[in-house]
Amino acid sequence: MTPFQKRLVLGLFVMALLSPLGVLLPVWFEAGDAWGEWGEDTLKEMLGYVPEGLRKYAGLWKAPLPDYSFGGESSPLAFQSFAYIVSGVLGVLFVGVAALLIARLLGRHGK
Repeated sequence: MTPFQKRLVLGLFVMALLSPLGVLLPVWFEAGDAWGEWGEDTLKEMLGYVPEGLRKYAGLWKAPLPDYSFGGESSPLAFQSFAYIVSGVLGVLFVGVAALLIARLLGRHGK
């Protein structure tokens, strides 16, 4: 592993560890949901309507870890933070493996 790759992996790991800030900051500042993680109800409240595309495709994808939590919203905040970190690490791993596989496939074909 090159020094650049080591720094990249370390940076991604640090960002995954900092991921609970996305849950904690809105709670600490009473800001509601994290930026961009709004559901249909929140958008209806914020905008006065729900965009047609969101309404049409909202049920298309079900997250493997809904709300980044293993125990739902009733679980303690510390456990939610742990689940958020696990979600971040899993996301980084899935994307990293996918990128590696794509790079190897393209390398085999000389592109």
